[in-house]
Amino acid sequence: MSKLFTPVQVGRYELSNRLVMAPMTRSRAGDVDGVPMDEVATYYEQRSGAGLIISEGVYPSASGKGYVSTPGIETEAQISAWRKVTDAVHARGSLIFMQVMHCGRISHPSMQPGNALPVAPSAIKPAGQTWTANGQQDFVTPHELTVAEIGDVVESYRLATRRAIEAGFDGVELHAASGYLPEQFLASGSNRRTDQYGGPIRNRIRFVLEVLEAMVAEAGGDRVGIKISPEMNFNDILDENPQALYWELVEELNHFGLAYLHMTRQGTPEMDYHALLRSRFNGTYLMGAGLDQGKAEAVLEAGKADAAVFGELFLANPDLPVRFQQGAPLNTPDRSTYYGGDAKGYIDYPMLQATEAA
Repeated sequence: MSKLFTPVQVGRYELSNRLVMAPMTRSRAGDVDGVPMDEVATYYEQRSGAGLIISEGVYPSASGKGYVSTPGIETEAQISAWRKVTDAVHARGSLIFMQVMHCGRISHPSMQPGNALPVAPSAIKPAGQTWTANGQQDFVTPHELTVAEIGDVVESYRLATRRAIEAGFDGVELHAASGYLPEQFLASGSNRRTDQYGGPIRNRIRFVLEVLEAMVAEAGGDRVGIKISPEMNFNDILDENPQALYWELVEELNHFGLAYLHMTRQGTPEMDYHALLRSRFNGTYLMGAGLDQGKAEAVLEAGKADAAVFGELFLANPDLPVRFQQGAPLNTPDRSTYYGGDAKGYIDYPMLQATEAA
């Protein structure tokens, strides 16, 4: 039997297989209220053959929103809508973690409460543009968080974790990748602070460790994961010594007894961060980005990862595990429907059984 279809321990849970559905922004929530659309429950239910589903990024507070029509976990209406999702996934026998995502400076005043500036560790404008309700607009120079405000942001992660568990999620994932707020604190290019949150690596990892401490206090370490992406350099993120940065960060992660470390796409092929960090982390290691069935089976057999994370393949193939088991052809994803819209390109990808019946 392929190792993809053997059980694996992730925190307090034993997954039925080693296929993990990646967190993928799909922008199917009310833009004003951040409440997931009714179709969101169907979308995740369809993909419940995965051993573990990691939800799309969910903002812990309104100031963490960075994209139009993305969901939150701050209000009772949001919690209620997410409960429908978790109930649907659990009815199919799968597990689901919520990815908590604060975008920090990767936002725009038009998406912030009171048209306020986005927040960041330092007042450094990122290069590029963002999609708003009025089309593409340049990023702005963010507001530099005070130490007191940093404490408020950490508290928002703690409350988001509590609400996620209340909504029925089996755990939470801290999104510390892709140039969002946690990585903005980690990287020397976006963090120019001179206080206890800036300067040497020990200080720049402090924010992530404090957030994890808060999340673990609410859910337990065995229900908390973290996602990182060294040198992916997405959203204008650069660090002067990324190997040393992530070496020290991962060592500190071991103190929390986390459910998993999720390592996604790295930006420089010259450095194999999987080889560098996999042995550094004491827990379950999830590898994502660019995997197909053959590549996933190879890394699992070689012991380079404990589970494989699939994104686009799960997006277009709700029954991906069945297709892998049967060697069946895969649906082609429709990129034009990735972000926003209705059921088209979201919950209408054909299942193998339905295709055969036709």
